[in-house]
Amino acid sequence: MLTRGVVRRIVACRRCCTRFESTVASNGAASDSMEEEEDYEEEYPSDKYKRSEEMIQRFLRVDHAGEVGANDIYAGQMAVLGRSNVAPLIKHMWDQEKVHRDKMNELIVDHRVRPTVLLPFWRTAGFVLGASTALLGKEGAMACTVAVEDTIVTHYTDQIREIIEQGKEEDYTELLQIIKKFRDEELEHHDTGIEHGAELAPQYKLLSKVIKLGCQTAIKVAERV
Repeated sequence: MLTRGVVRRIVACRRCCTRFESTVASNGAASDSMEEEEDYEEEYPSDKYKRSEEMIQRFLRVDHAGEVGANDIYAGQMAVLGRSNVAPLIKHMWDQEKVHRDKMNELIVDHRVRPTVLLPFWRTAGFVLGASTALLGKEGAMACTVAVEDTIVTHYTDQIREIIEQGKEEDYTELLQIIKKFRDEELEHHDTGIEHGAELAPQYKLLSKVIKLGCQTAIKVAERV
């Protein structure tokens, strides 16, 4: 015969076991639920592709606007300095920018990118910037070139870094090579401007700062609209 004390202990033990099993089951269900939620939150390949394409479209929209604007800057410079001794140098850089513009025209079609709605404004602003700085003389035109190209070189470098950090080198090999090539040619224009007296322009530091700020603002706006 079991005593009442032993019976009480057996009953209490069973109750503890029942509670323990219930807790384990509850935790197991919660764990399964969390795993299911984590699986649900995993990014699908189609989402990653969409995110990559959005990045490339953002890149190309602003790059296209920049190359079109750069062409108009050189057009403005040539309108003022077209008969000066610096005209062949400006024309050489302008010819390279025409190649950049034409390639960007192709790329926005290939990737179905909508050009920025402010493109007409950037074109007008580019021509006015080129012509007005050229009125300061050769040094003014070169100062404009240096400021613009410095901003573009930084911008292209940031794009190259972002593509690499996203692990998309193999997906966008051709585009990456195009951006690198354009970046190097813009750097060449920058150095050419320095070599031909950009820093001798009136109020060079102030002029450079204002032009760079304008270019940076244009980049941010063109990425969005």
